[in-house]
Amino acid sequence: MGILEPERTDTGPHPRKEPRFDGPLTLESLGRVFEGCVDYMERQVYLHGDRERTVTVCYLLGMTRNERLSDYILRPLAQDPALSRAPEEELFSLLQYGALYNLAANRRTALEDVVNDLILGSCALFFPGRADVLTLPVPTEEKRSVGEPENEPALKGVRESFVESIRTNTAMVRRHLKAPELKIREHIVGRRSRTQVDVLYLEGIADPETVERLRRRLDNIDIDGVEAAGNLEEYLVDHLNTPFPTMPYTQRPDRFCQGLLEGRVGLMADGLPFAWMLPGTIDQFFKTGQDRAFHWMTASVLNLVRWFCALVTVLLPGLYIAVVTFHPEAIPVKLALSIVAAKQEVPFSTVFEVLIMLLAFEVLQEAGLRLPSPIGATVSILGGLVVGNAAVEARIVSPAVLIAVAIAGVAGYTMPSQDFAAALRLWRFLLAILASAAGLFGLAAGCAGLIYHLASLETFGVPYLAPFTAGAGQPQGHPNLLRPPLPRMKWRDGARHTENRRNQR
Repeated sequence: MGILEPERTDTGPHPRKEPRFDGPLTLESLGRVFEGCVDYMERQVYLHGDRERTVTVCYLLGMTRNERLSDYILRPLAQDPALSRAPEEELFSLLQYGALYNLAANRRTALEDVVNDLILGSCALFFPGRADVLTLPVPTEEKRSVGEPENEPALKGVRESFVESIRTNTAMVRRHLKAPELKIREHIVGRRSRTQVDVLYLEGIADPETVERLRRRLDNIDIDGVEAAGNLEEYLVDHLNTPFPTMPYTQRPDRFCQGLLEGRVGLMADGLPFAWMLPGTIDQFFKTGQDRAFHWMTASVLNLVRWFCALVTVLLPGLYIAVVTFHPEAIPVKLALSIVAAKQEVPFSTVFEVLIMLLAFEVLQEAGLRLPSPIGATVSILGGLVVGNAAVEARIVSPAVLIAVAIAGVAGYTMPSQDFAAALRLWRFLLAILASAAGLFGLAAGCAGLIYHLASLETFGVPYLAPFTAGAGQPQGHPNLLRPPLPRMKWRDGARHTENRRNQR
């Protein structure tokens, strides 16, 4: 007879309890909620030294700022003589409306509200014999200082980037956009993490349908916590079965504000040092914060270079395989003779050479990213010597393959968005495999499949290729490959449903 296994309880629906804490609002109930928490503190205070009249102050150590709690809350409670003379029925109102030196004071009647306030950095005042509690926000301001953006270097622009504090980030946006039409709506996402997620948009410019659609999707997210970007991205995007990103993000407040002025809807999450701009179209992943800082001719040429490099990085390895293996007659004679002479002592096929070099390139890149900076640089140098010079001298790969793979790899680094560059790397492998199977025909079929895949994507009702199509339902504004002079840019960029498409006289 076998041993009976306990019944599993993790296969049913996600358990949810509303409210999470439904006990009476008492000091004992609050203590039970934070039982076992070493940072939960209670402090009993005599009102102006009167032992007959006491108030209990509850707070979480580390979530509140000690100086504010001592100077703005405890000091008036202990030293204000008016508090000891006030009648019992007026004491609560006196503290709520002026006796304490705090910007906000909230009256709470539910235990869950008090628990949430304490977690966000408030202190709670419990009065003997009362069924309500006064909570006062005194959060700590310990956070990383505003620095320069690491992923988007500022050559000619502001040198500040978003940090992990969402209120610091919204303040930076307010400083750049001093418009009362800037609306900031807050959502709480995550049962356990209780993460603040803000939706930002310019009223009268942004599409109200996009704003409402984003807010509905945020309200429908029912997960335990938001601790990574994917916890929001994969619940908000329209298509999960694509490697291409559909939610562009930025670390720079100036670029974020420019997106709001274009009619996009912004998204921020507490704890993440960047912000998203929606809806995302393919042209956003080729733009940088310097496009409007440089001269329009320079910016246009640089944008064309990025698009050309995107084609090079995704097509060059497959094109080399197709031409060398299936269509050698398309190669000039002298170049063909040079490739054949270099390949005579290489024991592997061209397909194997290209794929193994692409894989080695990805391994080196991943190793350089994951290791600490000094070690990562050393590994990159050693890997470059081994994979490059040593592999050619050992006749493992031919020099032409090394050059083709290196050009494709370096061209991928010109992408402003690393998420988009990663998607191109995946398709680079796929196109190389198709080219090895059917030559230029396989490569052309792969390119057609790539275009079809991109054309099938949508983000919040806007086609992914909307910059190059009229599929968004509105006429196009400016050309997307070339940036005209700013005085001639009368329309907001891209094809999106903005309420006011004109941005200047």
